[in-house]
Amino acid sequence: MNPENFSLSEQIVSPSYIRQGSQARRTHEHLIRLLIEKGKCPEDGWDDSTIELFLHELAIMDSNNFIGNCGVGEREGRVASNLVARRHYRLMHGIGRSGDIAAIQPKAAGSSLLNKITNSVVLDILRAAGVRTVSTCFVVPMATGMSLTLCFLALRHRRPKAKFIIWPRIDQKSCFKSMITAGFEPVVIENLLEGDELRTDLQTVESKIQQLGAKNILCVHSTTSCFAPRAPDRLEELAQICAKYDIPHIVNNAYGVQLSKCMHLIQQGARIGRIDAFVQSLDKNFMVPVGGAIVAGFDDVFINEISKMYPGRASASPSTDVLITLLSLGLNGYKRLLKERKEMFSYLSTELKKLSEAHDERLLGTPNNAISLAMSLKRFHKRNDKAVTQLGSMLFTRLVSGARVVPVGSEQTINGYTFQGFMSHTNRYPCPYLNAASAVGIKRQDVDLFIKKLDKCLKILLKEKDISGAEMDIEKEMSANIEDDDTAELMENVQIGLKIPTDMVNHPVRHPFN
Repeated sequence: MNPENFSLSEQIVSPSYIRQGSQARRTHEHLIRLLIEKGKCPEDGWDDSTIELFLHELAIMDSNNFIGNCGVGEREGRVASNLVARRHYRLMHGIGRSGDIAAIQPKAAGSSLLNKITNSVVLDILRAAGVRTVSTCFVVPMATGMSLTLCFLALRHRRPKAKFIIWPRIDQKSCFKSMITAGFEPVVIENLLEGDELRTDLQTVESKIQQLGAKNILCVHSTTSCFAPRAPDRLEELAQICAKYDIPHIVNNAYGVQLSKCMHLIQQGARIGRIDAFVQSLDKNFMVPVGGAIVAGFDDVFINEISKMYPGRASASPSTDVLITLLSLGLNGYKRLLKERKEMFSYLSTELKKLSEAHDERLLGTPNNAISLAMSLKRFHKRNDKAVTQLGSMLFTRLVSGARVVPVGSEQTINGYTFQGFMSHTNRYPCPYLNAASAVGIKRQDVDLFIKKLDKCLKILLKEKDISGAEMDIEKEMSANIEDDDTAELMENVQIGLKIPTDMVNHPVRHPFN
């Protein structure tokens, strides 16, 4: 409805009513105008109707939605299912053009505008989260690992003779495979144990650079967010080493946007040393579906080179998802989530410490890790090795997701490289442990229920007959515990979450074809 249509409408409906409707429409349009004009995340979140109006206005700017459009090319934004079309708000052309993910599409002005606005809004969020001097970024429809690969491939053109990547060890498969996939040889730098915490061995990093020769090294590949007891890398010192030897520095900041500490490390590293690009996950930081990442940096030319490495057009889904989310939350809403996450980390730390002490264990001291915690499992390791891994199974059976049980001395081979003590970030950590994290979106009830279920599992495994060394059928014990102790709780969870009647919980559903 434009002003002319509103004027005509006054001949059909009372002019006062039409003017009121017109004013309401202008309120929506004012929000959209500010977004396009400033390119920043709104302070306060939009309502759903404004977001849907905006997406609809963008969609009708794409050729597949033109009335009377005649498409005779091989890719015309045709979609067989109307359900699929509605799922994507009829934005069918994706983003970019062949050979450049950032390019404007002549036949998709709306999708191109969405892409540009999304990148601008995300850049505003990165600055607000703590990296104030970041100059540019782009959303790429790949998860963190493949986005890191894209960065390494872009560096290949700048350093054609390089074949090594210096990598302080972190036991996470995708970041290791990102270097292999790009065709480079990782030089694994083992971490130093300082108290309970694993820290970057700066001396070995510099020694390896001198040994291999700076011109033969593609980059240093460091990490911020990680599982305890590993701490974020000493980013500032690594950035200074990279500047000293003129070596690029790529940072895996997978779930670091939600952590002010990680963002501060990146900001400081770029200020006093060298950081060429940092990569973060969309789903881990912004609570959207898996499949997108943000590549950001301080040099527009280099970040543009990375974007041009993406071959062909790309899906607009990750960009659309994160834009909708940030418009819905607004800057204040996202900051509120970050504040709540920080509060829940303190609460989780307090409760896990109490629980660990009650079971003669302890919360490992990892002061530099602000998202992940680790609780020792020494008693299990001493009495019954099987119990260490069984704890993880028991928690999963009780619908606890995300907790990691890490045994001592496990071995894992990835692309021909064998890691001792895999999952613990070192060859042999002094004790097995359990990980739990406080990530964005976590609620107090998540922590309370986790502590309750963990306590139950620990009590089962620490029964007197097990500690005395007698054999114990853990699977039988798990089954008995679920049937006797957890039935009411399980039924309550199911009924609350799925609204299933009690008689359907107690009796299996018969398949119509059986």
